[in-house]
Amino acid sequence: MAGRRGARSGRGWDAAPPRTGAGRRTGTGRRRAAPGQAADFEAGPDSAGGPDPAGGAEHPEPAGRPGRRGGAGEPRDEAEAAREICLRQLAVRPRTRAELATALARRGISEEVAAGVLDRYDEVGMIDDAAFARAWVTSRHQGRGLARRALANELRQRGVDAEVTNEALGELDEETEAATARALVDRRLRSVSGPPEAVFRRLVGMLARKGYPPGVAIRAVKDALAAQSAEAAEFAQQIDEDALAESAAGESDGDGRPDGR
Repeated sequence: MAGRRGARSGRGWDAAPPRTGAGRRTGTGRRRAAPGQAADFEAGPDSAGGPDPAGGAEHPEPAGRPGRRGGAGEPRDEAEAAREICLRQLAVRPRTRAELATALARRGISEEVAAGVLDRYDEVGMIDDAAFARAWVTSRHQGRGLARRALANELRQRGVDAEVTNEALGELDEETEAATARALVDRRLRSVSGPPEAVFRRLVGMLARKGYPPGVAIRAVKDALAAQSAEAAEFAQQIDEDALAESAAGESDGDGRPDGR
């Protein structure tokens, strides 16, 4: 345990690769980030090959066999190549074990070598799916207002185990989720216009896309409209929350998963 704690305090699960100086220039003339400048979940492209959660373009790892050591002309050790790939991935943002395994496979790293490198990174704490899931839930809920359903979908796409996902989502209680839904509606109300019926549909749809259950979405929008104006309040009084929630739940049974926007 002492060794593991020491590893976490030195280079944690979200540590960037070691570099010297203020960074080095790439082939495009741009400087790469210096140590301690690794991006969080909300910034930068996802270089694991999938779409960036913040909406950036895809930047897949180049496929093919591991390259050669720069300037030496000798074949590079496969394990060393695997470690460098993982460190580059972790420099952008924390990764799950499944994400790193996918990146290694795309670069032609054998399963045996990849497993050994990933086992070692897991042992020293540089890979920690439980910590990743907790941080992901906090970041994406606070930054994007995503509800538990959308967050569960995102973690599943990144290879996080269902039990680990459920544990991380357990830290996001119903009261917090409802308060976030209301805050999203209040903020959006400042920029939407039209009759109450149209505004109601737009805002409920916005919350549904972020993974909020029909009942939570309808209640948040109804309460916000009731506090907006006399006309909106009159419309809100006519809303049957239970009937609308039941109808919306039935319509969404086969419509796929929330998009997380």
